Amino acid sequence: MRIIQQLHELGKSPAPSVVTIGNFDGVHLAHQRLLRRVVEVARPQGALAVAVTFEPHPIKILAPDHAPKVLTPLARKIELIAATGIDVLVVLPFTRELAHQSPLEFVRRVLVNPLHASSVHVGPNFRFGYRQSGDTEILEALGNQEGFRVEILPMLWIRGDRVSSTRIRELLTEGQVHKAQRLLGRPFSSRGPIVAGLGVGRKHTVPTLNLAPIEEQLPKIGVYVTRTFLGGVACDSVTNVGFKPTFGDHRLTVETFLLEHSGEIAVVDMEIEFLFRLRDEMKFPNPAILKIQIQEDARRSVKFFRLLKRYRQHATLQARPLIGSPTAD
Repeated sequence: MRIIQQLHELGKSPAPSVVTIGNFDGVHLAHQRLLRRVVEVARPQGALAVAVTFEPHPIKILAPDHAPKVLTPLARKIELIAATGIDVLVVLPFTRELAHQSPLEFVRRVLVNPLHASSVHVGPNFRFGYRQSGDTEILEALGNQEGFRVEILPMLWIRGDRVSSTRIRELLTEGQVHKAQRLLGRPFSSRGPIVAGLGVGRKHTVPTLNLAPIEEQLPKIGVYVTRTFLGGVACDSVTNVGFKPTFGDHRLTVETFLLEHSGEIAVVDMEIEFLFRLRDEMKFPNPAILKIQIQEDARRSVKFFRLLKRYRQHATLQARPLIGSPTAD
């Protein structure tokens, strides 16, 4: 996938394109459906499958005090979009100048002149132009005027939940990481460098790995069953998101305890997938009682992974075709 930040990088005579536009924060299941639809439409036409996104999030420029914490930093967003088969990702720097473009100016300066869009695909809540004055109805009218087709994909719902970045943030704020996973199509995760902690875990309870402070969304403070990736190797783990109140006042930290790992850690980065919330973070009378609770958290986590393994084995057996059945040929 080619990544550009300025539309003039496309050159003077780019191929026709099939385009989608959005923030794509989280690259959740509805985003994935939209992105794959663009690829599906573009391939038979010999057109470029193009996604247009913005950096930073527009609200961070227009109303910084109300800007949400992002679900996926740009590097992770790029990885997830690339996995859908998109040919070109346009990461437009979001500026006040861009924000002041009218819907017609935006369509001509982004979709028509540089991208030569043959069709544009968006979700039902798509808004664009100055003060979000453009909606899907205006986009369709401009498409008729400027010569491109507009397809509006319907809202995606899963088990009564609307698939949206806002809803995923709400679920994470509530600690419902298992429900957020349904909407994302994968476990919610945080990644970054491993940093040295204060050493209280190794000294008083259990050794942990500490994630460097991040600006992105985190789940609700508490203790979680997690999977920690170290250099691509997955390790079952228990992770605490919180302030370590048993040891005094501390900044917010994310620290993970590997359930079946010993020895030195050679890698410098890690990614933590949050699978299930075990409990609130609590202040204990002393480190010894906290250690007992951590051991209980570890026991419950081991049980979780054992049950998960059985479930997956059962699902695999159920999906396996019978010998002699039509699908076995």
